[in-house]
Amino acid sequence: MLKKSVLIIAAAFLIIPKINAQTVIGKYAGEFLSIGVGGRPLGMGGAYVAIANDVTAGYYNPAGLAQINYPEISLMHAEQFGSLVNYDYAGVAIPYQKDMSFGISIMRLGVDGIPDTRNALVDQTTGQVITDINLPSARLDYSKITEFSDQDWAVYLSFAKRHSENLYYGASVKLIYRSIANYSAYGIGFDVGGMYLPFKNFSLGANLQDITTTLVAWSTGRNELIVPTAKVGAAYHFNFLGGTITPALDFNVRFEDRQYASEVNLGPVSFDMLAGFEYNFKNIFMIRGGYNDVKQFTIGAGIKLPKLNIDYSFARFSQSALERLPDTHRISLILTLEEPKFLRSHN
Repeated sequence: MLKKSVLIIAAAFLIIPKINAQTVIGKYAGEFLSIGVGGRPLGMGGAYVAIANDVTAGYYNPAGLAQINYPEISLMHAEQFGSLVNYDYAGVAIPYQKDMSFGISIMRLGVDGIPDTRNALVDQTTGQVITDINLPSARLDYSKITEFSDQDWAVYLSFAKRHSENLYYGASVKLIYRSIANYSAYGIGFDVGGMYLPFKNFSLGANLQDITTTLVAWSTGRNELIVPTAKVGAAYHFNFLGGTITPALDFNVRFEDRQYASEVNLGPVSFDMLAGFEYNFKNIFMIRGGYNDVKQFTIGAGIKLPKLNIDYSFARFSQSALERLPDTHRISLILTLEEPKFLRSHN
């Protein structure tokens, strides 16, 4: 019972109650958008903004899509907090002409089987539904308990262009749909990214998320604003023991007054570090490790087969005074249509 209570409390951070008719800066309103996608990036603690060079770049840094030379398809499934929260991702990226790429990414976060007790509190004498639990005659009629789901959907439509051999830029339009019980919301936002390679094996990246401030409008009349987040990072590649090691370091700069929930804060501005590394042995197998912005250590591994990459990541919440939350496992696939007829045109 204790474990289930802890799980429900943890999941509540991903479910924002939407009942008041007002416009507010929704602190953590876009939290489901920051979970991350792909076994490779998540195994590196999410430090990927300067590395993103595959289909998942549509999420991490749309500019990185300009680096793909073949169409790519990616799928991922994860279970957050054990099996309480299901998280799924699918992405497609397609190169176009000699210097452009297009992509679409779809994410769904869902919590199913949430007990709905709104109509289950009754007067034990009359059997009528009441709202005051403190009444001496109040009791819970278990036959009237139903269930509902919380769902969060996001669709990213991305574009990228190679400006020169060492400079890329891109942008994403993201469409948001959220629902909980009989309430729903729609939103739209914009991300802008860039990637610069000043010299060989070194890259810099930036992704300005929700750059215009994303509005999420609820059916109740409540409007939540997701404030911008700046993600900046750097990565370097060097040879080691017959393979390649890639250390990466990212910083998330947020403006929603997270204060002590962040690693460093200056008033309403917070700073969180993400760090990771990957060892790639001759592009056959990979091992990874990292530290993400929710203070988790992560590990991961990957294997490359003909046209198919399989990646796995693992994250564990630190031990608490009560009970440790279940581990999070993520596995993803990237299928590359690596055939001459699909190769990017360089003419």
